[in-house]
Amino acid sequence: MSNANLLSRSEPPRASEPRQHDTERYKVMAAGLCALVLSLGIARFAYTPLLPVMQQQAGLSPLVAGWLATFIYLGYTAGTLLATFTKDPHRKFYLYRLCLILAVLSTLAMGLSNDPLVWYISRLIGGFSGIAGLLLASGLALNWLIRTGHKPQLGLHFTGAGLGIVVTGVCTGLMLEQLSWDQQWLLLGIVGVLFLVPAWIWMPAPASLASQPSVDNPAFNATSKRWMVLMMLAYFCGGCGYVMGATFIVDILERLPLLNGAGPWCWVIVGLAAAPSTFLWDKVAVAIGQIRALILAYVLQAFSMLLPAISDWVALNLLAAVLWGGTFIGIVNLTLTLVGRRFPHNPASYMAAATLGYSVSQMVAPAITGYVLSMTGEYRLALLVSTLVMFAGVAVLWLIQQLPEQPVTRAADPTSD
Repeated sequence: MSNANLLSRSEPPRASEPRQHDTERYKVMAAGLCALVLSLGIARFAYTPLLPVMQQQAGLSPLVAGWLATFIYLGYTAGTLLATFTKDPHRKFYLYRLCLILAVLSTLAMGLSNDPLVWYISRLIGGFSGIAGLLLASGLALNWLIRTGHKPQLGLHFTGAGLGIVVTGVCTGLMLEQLSWDQQWLLLGIVGVLFLVPAWIWMPAPASLASQPSVDNPAFNATSKRWMVLMMLAYFCGGCGYVMGATFIVDILERLPLLNGAGPWCWVIVGLAAAPSTFLWDKVAVAIGQIRALILAYVLQAFSMLLPAISDWVALNLLAAVLWGGTFIGIVNLTLTLVGRRFPHNPASYMAAATLGYSVSQMVAPAITGYVLSMTGEYRLALLVSTLVMFAGVAVLWLIQQLPEQPVTRAADPTSD
C-alpha cells in the first residue's frame, strides 16, 4: 500500500516534466520565429514592397534604390563575418539582442529623414541586423535543441521568414492609401517592437562551454573541410536564386499589365507560400534525406527563375512566385540545419561561415542583374543565368552527397527526442 502511494506520488512529476520541456521548446522556437519576423521580415524585407511607394512619393531614383539594396547586402555580409569570427556563445547571445534593437531602430530611421545618407546607413544597419534571426537565433535555438535532447529541426523557427513577408506585405497593402511612405516605415518600426519582446525574453542564454555535451570537433577533418567548401559553393548558387526573388520579384510581377499595382499583395502570396514550407521540407528531408531534399528544392527554385524568363502568362508567373516562396527559406532551413548537425559543438559559427558564400552572391547577382536590365530593359537574360547557376548548385550538392558521412554523435543524433 505504501509502495502504491509512493508510486502515485512520483508519477505526476514524470508526466509534467515532458509537458514543461515541450513548453520550453515552443517558447524557444517562438523566440526565433519572432526574431526572424523582426530582423528579416521587417528590417530587411520591408524595403521590397515599399520601394515603389518611395519612388512615387519620396522621389527615390533608380540609382539610389540600387545603392540602398547594395547597402542591405553589405550590412548582412558584415554581420555574417562578425558572427563567423565570434566564437564565444555568450557574445553571440549579446550580439543577438543588440541586433534586435538595431532592427527596430533602423526601420524607424527610414521614416525620420529624406536624406539618402540616412537611408544608406539605415539599410546597412538593417541588413546587419538580419543575422539576428537567420544566423544567431537559429544557432542558439539549434544549440539548445541539441543539448536538451530534442530533434535538431528548425522548421518552426524558419516559419518566421515567411510570416515576416506576410506582415510587411499586408501592412504595406493596407497602408497604401491611408499613410505616406514615411508613416508606413514608422508604423512598421512600432510593429517590430511587438516581435522584439518575445524574441528577447524567450530565447535562453547558451550554456557555458564546460556544461555542454562533449562532441568531437570535426573541423580539422579533411573530409569535413572539403564538405564545408562544397557547401559554401552550393549555398553561393542558392543565394543567386534567392536574391533574384527577394530583390526583383515584385518588380517582375508588376511589369505584367494584369498585376500592375498589385505588388504588395503578390508579396503576401510569396509569404503565404514560404510560411508553411519549412515544415514541408523537414518532412521531405526525413523521407528522402537532407541532401536529396536540398537538390529537389534547388531544382524547383531553378524553375521559379525559368518560368518568368520564358513566359509572360500571369498564371505561370504567379506559380513562379509561389515556387520561389516555397523553396527559398526551405533551402536556408535545410542548409543551416545540415551544417549545424555536421558541426554541433559550435553550430552558429559554421552556419555563419557557410552563409558567406550566400552573402557574396547577394552582392554579385543584383549588380549583374542591374547591368543586364539597363542594357536589355528586361529580366529575361538575368533569369536564365540564375536558372543555370541554380542547376550548377544541384551539381555541387551531388558531389557533397558522394562524400563520406560524418559519424553522428549522441548529442547530435536527430532521432533522440
